[in-house]
Amino acid sequence: MSKKAAEHHKKAAEHHTHAARHHTEAARHHEAGNHEKAAHHAHVSRAHESHANESAEEAARAHAAEHGSQ
Repeated sequence: MSKKAAEHHKKAAEHHTHAARHHTEAARHHEAGNHEKAAHHAHVSRAHESHANESAEEAARAHAAEHGSQ
């Protein structure tokens, strides 16, 4: 796999990890009744998920560029 594709996969994994942490924080705040903070963490988690998806798409593009679209 190309170095470029690998880096995109690593970024995707990092964003998924950050998203999971924010989901955990959102749950904790929701259970405590702090819905404003829960909503904030839920919103931030969605941003990380979006970035993860973008990185995964970039990895696929890099792989296709190097190895064709098979």
